[in-house]
Amino acid sequence: MLTGLRIDRIEAFANGERFAGVGPYECLTGVAFGALDPLDERNLAIADLALAPRNEAGYVEYETDVFILKPAAMERARGVLLFEVNNRGRKMLLPIMNEAAPTTTGAINDPKSLADAGNRFVFERGYTMAWCGWDPDAPTANQGLSIRVPTAQSAEGPIVQRVRDEFVFGTRVSAGRTSAPLSFVAASTAQHEARLTVREKEGDPRVDIPASQWRFDDARSISLSDHHGFRPGWIYDFWYMAQDPKIQGIGFAATRDFVSFLRTHTSHVNEVGKRSQTNPLSDGDTTAVRKVLAFGNSQSGRYLRHHISLGFNRDENGERVFDGVLTNVAGIGKVFTNERFAQPYRTGTQHEDHAFPENWLPFAHAEQTDPDTGKLCSLLRGDGCDPLIIEVNTATEYWQKGASLLHTDLHGAQDLSIPESVRLFMVASTQHGGRAGLTATPGNGHQFSNPHNPTPALRALLVALEQWVVEGVTPPDSRVPSLQDGQLVTPPEVRFPAVPGIVRPTQCNVIAPRADWVTPSAPTRAYAARVPQVDEDGNDNTGIRLPDVAVPLATLTGWNVYQPPYPQGELCDREGSCIPLARTRQEREETNDPRPSLAERYGDEENYVREVERVVEELANARLLLREDASRFVKEAASKWRVAMGGRD
Repeated sequence: MLTGLRIDRIEAFANGERFAGVGPYECLTGVAFGALDPLDERNLAIADLALAPRNEAGYVEYETDVFILKPAAMERARGVLLFEVNNRGRKMLLPIMNEAAPTTTGAINDPKSLADAGNRFVFERGYTMAWCGWDPDAPTANQGLSIRVPTAQSAEGPIVQRVRDEFVFGTRVSAGRTSAPLSFVAASTAQHEARLTVREKEGDPRVDIPASQWRFDDARSISLSDHHGFRPGWIYDFWYMAQDPKIQGIGFAATRDFVSFLRTHTSHVNEVGKRSQTNPLSDGDTTAVRKVLAFGNSQSGRYLRHHISLGFNRDENGERVFDGVLTNVAGIGKVFTNERFAQPYRTGTQHEDHAFPENWLPFAHAEQTDPDTGKLCSLLRGDGCDPLIIEVNTATEYWQKGASLLHTDLHGAQDLSIPESVRLFMVASTQHGGRAGLTATPGNGHQFSNPHNPTPALRALLVALEQWVVEGVTPPDSRVPSLQDGQLVTPPEVRFPAVPGIVRPTQCNVIAPRADWVTPSAPTRAYAARVPQVDEDGNDNTGIRLPDVAVPLATLTGWNVYQPPYPQGELCDREGSCIPLARTRQEREETNDPRPSLAERYGDEENYVREVERVVEELANARLLLREDASRFVKEAASKWRVAMGGRD
């Protein structure tokens, strides 16, 4: 339960800028206080809660950072609370949905200027927005959100356990860093109690690094003794004795209790905490929140899937917390947070963090049989508090995050029947971190990165989710590749064109049961993940094909492959590829490119623009593109054509 809410700062957003139909917004920053009964069945899913210290009333206390963006005049609000689960302490809603520039101190962490409002989308829809901390180790610099939770203690005293950290420099750890940061305080810095290994690829045997070649810098970091630093792209594993695990699963209850408070309470007086606080979203008698939508991107999308599966969408009064949930690029994953010595920042791919917990059953919303227990399982609880769900993934999640297992059986043999309360979408030919403002740039992969922006589809789907929740309007049908139509295949079956010089992957990330993250071993079996089939250009055949894919100027993929000095042959983290089309037939023939050139397929600028107009009209009619975004695509088409043909905008 929430025992109090302290607002420390109230200030006008964007100096009182007025947004159409809503007026000015204001920012509220503060702290929410909570207390959990460790014997309440609604809290029993929290790992180690029984080992937490308790207050005089027998409750476990926590406090979490909160941030609210609300219309100054709540009577003009839409009545919809849009709650975003933060990603590693960061607020990603405005950089994603509003395409605001993702500055460190602006739109991501402490939005307050008009520039942070981006294209004004969520403001002009009249949403009230809120965030709270859930990860106790999330960075708090520049207004990052965190939560303070107790440390688990056994009857004998502090808990000490052998744990494993993994470091890959140049991807998950900065390539310029000379020391490796430990996830926990080392209970001992004696080298004989620790072990450091290195390997080039995930499947390679680990090679021990002698104690003479590494050292503890302190209880939270290690470094190599030769001062040359760690080799970029190679995998270093470090085992050591860690102490004082935080009870990180409390974050799920904090989200539940904070949102429940905002949607149901006008004031709150609680005997446990002896605090009283009026709900800032109420007028004193009623709350201005009629419905609640949740949004999560990547890690926070996986958090929402975990939140639902654990039963935290049912509050302590038995009421629904989120009415609708929109996740983006979460794949089939959850978060490594509700476990002793958890590391929620981990995210597994073919090469990095591969053996840490992320992908465990249930994957799908449809019921399926768990092969280990023989029992039926589903992400949905069926307790009357399941939300309406829209899950969006890109091509990368099919290659790296097992996204096909959202809608196929575990053997990759049959399509699942998607429940009526769920919609699944793939944004075709897009990489995991796609957003506005990206350009095709060189990175760690052989090909330039993929600049495709999926946000126009996300905006349309957020509106569709709102209409589904508030008005009961059925959303667009799911758009994902299926086995039945031959659009889900194994990597060798992908008919990618033979473009000279292109290095393509030979397999996708293996999704398999993992029993032990501290001492991982090779899995005895794997689930059958599949990837999308492509058209003659190499672009994904199915899903939401936005104009840059349906009327291509380049081949765009959700995969890339590492180039030296990184391990060759491995999928390049969550990065995609951009392979421009030749401008003319002569240029194409000179390079032996089998893909028709721009001049051959479109002829001229006018025909290209006409094709864009046709595609955006189809998408808008299907409610997969807002009319204002459709108009923008058409307005920008001529400029894109001229740049692709080697001219200037």
